[in-house]
Amino acid sequence: MSEKRTHADYLQKAAMYDLLAQFYKYSNPGLHMHFYLKHYKNMNKAMDMMRTHSQTYQEEAKIRVLHTSHDASNVDIYINGKRMIRDLPFKNVSTDIPLRAGKYHIDIYPAGNMVDSVLNKKITMEPGKSYTLATIDHVKKMRLLMFENLPQVPANEAKVRFIHLSPDTQPLDIAVKDRDIVFPNLTYKQATEYLALTPMTVDLEVREAGSETIILPIPQLQFRANESCTIVFVGLTKDKPEFQIISIKD
Repeated sequence: MSEKRTHADYLQKAAMYDLLAQFYKYSNPGLHMHFYLKHYKNMNKAMDMMRTHSQTYQEEAKIRVLHTSHDASNVDIYINGKRMIRDLPFKNVSTDIPLRAGKYHIDIYPAGNMVDSVLNKKITMEPGKSYTLATIDHVKKMRLLMFENLPQVPANEAKVRFIHLSPDTQPLDIAVKDRDIVFPNLTYKQATEYLALTPMTVDLEVREAGSETIILPIPQLQFRANESCTIVFVGLTKDKPEFQIISIKD
């Protein structure tokens, strides 16, 4: 099969799954999301083929830092010895920082105190990519996780993923309220794949994996056209601060 025909085949499959998703949009939200995910994956394959043969080359990468270490104070983040983020509180995310692709040394200190670092880590960023660095765990055992962001969204669609960063919380099922599970068995430190869907407002619920026990209802969650978002579970289920979500626009 020729390259051009393969590209067209992915587009044809994407169109077919889009029709199925639209058919189930109101009658079965679970099937709607199922077929929209297939639509999105085929669109991504088609776009990846176009990018592979493109002559453009982006040298710049971007990072942002999310503070989810529940018992840590506000922090300062240094990149290669230079303070780039100042006084970042728990549950907050920094703005995107553009950097040339390559290797960097990250140091995290309590805000205003450059004597004793709470974390240091080396990272590598690839050209043209965007990343979220997340501080996790107790301050005395703080770690840094790196997640790649995919902010591109097909025209007039929305996109979402979930990240589990609550250290004392069991694996989670994310479901449409009283309906099917969308993302099963999401474990600590894990991120889901992105899910593409039509813009909508929907009631979700977070359950203990494999059960009907609801840990957290998420009512009236809005997914807006042409926006990609990351929803992060933070806090604690057995202590304070309480288990909750952070919604971040990619």
